[in-house]
Amino acid sequence: MRRSSFWKGTTAIILIQTLILIFLLQLRDDSKCSKEKPEQIHILIISSWRSGSSFVGQIFNQHPQVFYLMEPAWHVWMSLRRSNAKVLQMAVRDLLRSVFLCDMSVYDAYLHTNKSNSNLFMWEVSRALCSPPVCNLFQHTDIIKEVGCKLVCKNQPFHKVREACKSYSHVVLKEVRIFHLNALYPLLSDPSLNLKIIHLVRDPRAVFSSRARTTRLLSADSWLIANSFNNNTEYTVIKEVCRSHKKIYETATEGTISFLKDRYMLLRYEDLVKDPITKVKEMYNFAGLGLTPVIEAWINETTKENNAIKYNAVFRTGPRNAVNVSQAWRNTLSFEKIEEVQNICKESMEHFGYRLLESENEQKLMSLDVLLPMNHSFKV
Repeated sequence: MRRSSFWKGTTAIILIQTLILIFLLQLRDDSKCSKEKPEQIHILIISSWRSGSSFVGQIFNQHPQVFYLMEPAWHVWMSLRRSNAKVLQMAVRDLLRSVFLCDMSVYDAYLHTNKSNSNLFMWEVSRALCSPPVCNLFQHTDIIKEVGCKLVCKNQPFHKVREACKSYSHVVLKEVRIFHLNALYPLLSDPSLNLKIIHLVRDPRAVFSSRARTTRLLSADSWLIANSFNNNTEYTVIKEVCRSHKKIYETATEGTISFLKDRYMLLRYEDLVKDPITKVKEMYNFAGLGLTPVIEAWINETTKENNAIKYNAVFRTGPRNAVNVSQAWRNTLSFEKIEEVQNICKESMEHFGYRLLESENEQKLMSLDVLLPMNHSFKV
């Protein structure tokens, strides 16, 4: 009896020691892994609606080393419309983390069971979903054409999205539904991610003017921000856009958050369209990418086309004179509305170097540059 108890006790001790050893080995391996950077580089482009973010997204999307998805958080917002923008920040963050890690099972909560690649929001603008291993229409080095992709590459097995994501060195996501940088802290401090942020801002008068032409299409998003829909909703939205941009930049550049060092870049849309190649090189350098001759030619064609085409699509980019487009609000907005936006966004506009107009004459004087130098660092 004593011998039996002895062996039971000895077995228990050995089992405990074994478990402790396994735990310590796992802890060591985890510690080792946490010090090693992930193989993939993750880039999050954050902006607001009608700020040129689709074009910036396409600058990355067309690169042969990039897996790109446009606004994955659209699925969160459209599935949880009875909530509000602030509450949804955590769900958005969790979805972004999973997609960065190529874990597409996160979409199970937002898509039906028999899902395919074409269930993803704006899937056809993603070159990675129009080329192998998802579809053979384009090669990785091609500039994609959305119409062809939509016709040929729809309804591909959803598991191929994960396969494609895993095959690229960079995963780039573009989002307009991030209003607080602190919502991203868990991603920025996550050792399994190698995350960098490109923060795109645009003159709020231009944003307001562009939104006025797409009010109905953006109504669901506007309601989630303002929790109402009336004549003042667009002013409420632009106020929140200006407030959030300023707060995000201040948080990123105050210098107290160690994990943000070298991982944040501010980009003004107006600077991009004035000197696109220079700015693209800066973004690519920040992201660890090189500019190819094919992409350079595409950028020149997209931003400097003399014969601007009709362009009514909300989420797409196309050939047009980008500088003229960036200033179009000066001919379309009444000075009364310009004054209202300036009153709402005064602090943010001064912060990002957007000149306040004092009269209708200044509004129409196109030689008066409304873009001023920024007295802030563009990167941290």
